[in-house]
Amino acid sequence: MPKANSPAPQSAPALALPDTYEAALQELEQLASRLESGEMPLDQLLTGYQRGSALLQFCRGKLDSVEEQIKVLDAGVLKPWTPE
Repeated sequence: MPKANSPAPQSAPALALPDTYEAALQELEQLASRLESGEMPLDQLLTGYQRGSALLQFCRGKLDSVEEQIKVLDAGVLKPWTPE
């Protein structure tokens, strides 16, 4: 007989994202090193992959935001950056 009103399994609460792009990138680099080491158990690999995916999305969002600001500053035209 199936159980009625059984609670759905819940995953662990997600960690908050860093405040800055630099902090997120540093955490992502450290995470990538641990994942590539091959010494993490499977469940930690999955959790690490999910965290890395969230950090990558955060970093891409920050970069997209900066690109949009640059477009506005250059009157809607994205110009290649050349160091002077």
